[in-house]
Order: sequence, then structure tokens, then C-alpha cells
Amino acid sequence: MTQMQNQQIANVNGVDIAYRFDDPQDGPVLLVANSLMANGSMWDGNVPALVDRYRVLRDDKRGHGGSGVSAGPYSIAQLADDAVGLLDVLEIEKAHFMGLSIGGMIGQQLGARYPERILSVSLCNTAAAAMPPRSLREERFEIARNQGIAGLVDGTIKRWFTAPFIARAPQEIEKVRQMIVGTNVQGYIACGSAVRDMAQSTLLFKIKVPTLVLSGRYDPACTVD
Repeated sequence: MTQMQNQQIANVNGVDIAYRFDDPQDGPVLLVANSLMANGSMWDGNVPALVDRYRVLRDDKRGHGGSGVSAGPYSIAQLADDAVGLLDVLEIEKAHFMGLSIGGMIGQQLGARYPERILSVSLCNTAAAAMPPRSLREERFEIARNQGIAGLVDGTIKRWFTAPFIARAPQEIEKVRQMIVGTNVQGYIACGSAVRDMAQSTLLFKIKVPTLVLSGRYDPACTVD
């Protein structure tokens, strides 16, 4: 899970975006978007359950994985424009969309601003309003600058997984750990700034496409509330 395998590169809005398809070739496209400090390999365990119905398109948002890093900070709207830009380059007229955390924030933008391109959105473990406190995000940025992404790994693992799962699946946790450590610091801060500055509550009223919202009972960051 340290890197998305068999990836290709497309130039989108002036930055190289890494992507890959998982067949069937003739299925409706499902574009999936990752969380912060993740790349397309985070969906490895989900793809087998999806490819019987969808042609899964995984991409690494700018600043993450195999994609290029441009000067930050980024915005959620900019990252959504990248997603549509990738569809344009690949000549995909319409797609379903599923996003986790920041990926879900991107999905809200897509559903509201690009209804003619998006068939449905699944918003997983995400938020629409601001994610306070702002100081918490700044503290994490400072750790990344001083210690690298490695300084954020332990806290991230504890937010992403419950203690029982961490204890019983050390091999899976190690794969995730390596994926997180591989994140570019500049890319993390640029995308994290988009989360820090996000305020999309009013945007939700513009979403008319079929929408599924998923939350985790034990998620301490994007809670059920």
C-alpha cells in the first residue's frame, strides 16, 4: 500500500496527476478520492468489491502519491476542478464519485458545481462545515515542517483505526504507515490548508445528484454529529 501500482500520468490544470483504472472496460466509471496523507493504494481492499459493477478510476490528488506538487495552499474547489479536468483528459463524460475525508469534501464541490458530470456522490467520513480548531491544523503543519510526515504517523494511525484493529492487524497497519510516511510534506500542507479553510455548508443545498453519506461510529475526526 506504499504506492499505487500500474499508475499512468495525465497533465491536468498544469500539474501531473497519477491515476489508474481497474476494469471492467465497459462499466460505468467510479472515481474515488483519497484522504490526506493517502494515495490510490488505500482502495486496494475495496476495489475487488466494486469492479463487478464499475470501472474504478483511482487518482492521487495534487501533492500526494505519484502526482505532482504545485505551490500551495490549495483549495477544495481547485482540487474538484482537478478531478473534472482528469475526466476531461480521459474523455469521460459522466462518472459516479466516492471520496473519503478531504475526498468527500471534493465530492461536495463536484455534486454542487458539476451536476452534469457527476451521476452520484458517496461522501465517506467527511465534513461540510469548517473543522475547528484552526490551531490544531497549524500545529500539525508545524510538526510536518520540523519532523517530516513521520512525526504525524502515530497520531494519524490512532485516528484512522480502532485500538483492537491496530492490535490484531499489524501487517495492514504497517502498509498504511508506509503510505503515510511517503507523503510529500509540501503537498500535505497545501492540501491540509484546503481542509483548514473549507466552509461548504451552504454548498450542500446545491447538490441535487443522488448522495450517500457514510460515517464511522468510532471516527474521532469526522464524527457522526
